[in-house]
Amino acid sequence: MTYLLILTVTVFTLLAMLYVYQTRQQYSTIDAFLTARGTLGTWLATATIFASIMGAWILFTPAEAGTWGGITAITGYAVAQAVAIMIYALLGPRMRYLAPHGSSLVEFVYYRFGRSMYGITLVVGVFYMAVFLCAELTGIALALNIVMGLPLWITALLIGSGTLIYTTYGGIRGSIFTDAVQAVIIIPALLIVFAVACFRSGGLGTLLSSLRDIDPSLLSMGHRGGWDFTLSLIIAIVAANLFHQGFWSRVYAGKDVSVVKKSFLFAGLAIIPVIILAGTFGLMAAAGNLLDVPSAALFEVVLSVAPFWVLLVLLLLALALVMSSADTLINAIAAVFTVDIARFYPALSSSRLRRWARILTAVICVTVIGVAAQGYSVLYLFLLADLVCAAAVFPTFYGLYSTRLTGRSAFFSVLSGIAAGSLIFPDPGFSRGNLLFSFVAALFIPAVLSLILAQCSRPAVDLGSLAEKVHDIKY
Repeated sequence: MTYLLILTVTVFTLLAMLYVYQTRQQYSTIDAFLTARGTLGTWLATATIFASIMGAWILFTPAEAGTWGGITAITGYAVAQAVAIMIYALLGPRMRYLAPHGSSLVEFVYYRFGRSMYGITLVVGVFYMAVFLCAELTGIALALNIVMGLPLWITALLIGSGTLIYTTYGGIRGSIFTDAVQAVIIIPALLIVFAVACFRSGGLGTLLSSLRDIDPSLLSMGHRGGWDFTLSLIIAIVAANLFHQGFWSRVYAGKDVSVVKKSFLFAGLAIIPVIILAGTFGLMAAAGNLLDVPSAALFEVVLSVAPFWVLLVLLLLALALVMSSADTLINAIAAVFTVDIARFYPALSSSRLRRWARILTAVICVTVIGVAAQGYSVLYLFLLADLVCAAAVFPTFYGLYSTRLTGRSAFFSVLSGIAAGSLIFPDPGFSRGNLLFSFVAALFIPAVLSLILAQCSRPAVDLGSLAEKVHDIKY
């Protein structure tokens, strides 16, 4: 399995490097390095979006949700993640219309709202993506430690280094190419693991019968805890993913608006069955009394019932998942900072700007590898990032349509939402507070304030003028 780990990482890295080298003349600008603007057709765009969101979390959180929330929580997780992607089919074309030469969300916010909203959007987006990236490498490192006893730092170093090599060299092109390859692997590999595990556990009939005896609420769509979880997820996941620069890069990578709409819709639909399949392992674990570590329910089921070769398929699946999301996140964070460098130092040549982009990519990746090697839990940080994203989401994207919402009003609305949500946000031990009510307060208070303040203001910006302002990257 160790050899398979090294081989798989090496193959993905070499394939990406070869593709980048062969297309070096076609994509020679810094803009192509960061966005691959206007190059993707519907199916390639769908594949890269799908693979980018399908991280190692698929192997942990849906199954864990299934162990206590049953089919309600699993279905809710699938719907929340699908909506988070499909909403880009609405907002993406609007962004391309207002800022056809743009590169990032924070760049648009800078020109639409000014420095205050730009600052909070920058911090929110980078913090969320950095936590996401750490969670991906930490998750795969812990998984391989459970399956094969591999030290955390070895897994983090191998996967992080491979991803670093081709993202530093090729930027988003390497990420898109490997996403296409990995998207072809993910669904068949998951189907194989699921089919074998289900068969070796006695089949669906045995699974359902065991669950009815152990806890019939797991099979009920009326599970109260599952619905609270679902509503929390819809707010948190949709809000957080809208600040994911990797998806905004892919909004610009599509050949036209039609491609953007179709690709995000198709990717969102494809996510639903994948999450449901992964979540079903939680029900298998509950039925087989394999809940020593609920977050590792999928691995516990496979280790207990499946033959060794299925572990190899699971390893390939895990690597495809983590590398497809990690390279997107690394490139996305680097893109945000590179656009800012281009804005504040407009005299930099394209070659020097590209060099800075590569340096930033390397620094980000090395830092994340170091954090992931420690095996820290980042769940609470994730939830904090989700809270801030929930507070910022309505004022930020209302600015795509409203000419009256000022930067100060938007900033005040966001801070009010953060403050309100923080008052009832759970503590690290979850002994007090309420996560759902916290997210609801963080979402709706800024929304109401933004609508009221916008109605009390005169037009603050000409949205039509943004097309000429938002173009920081040199072509």
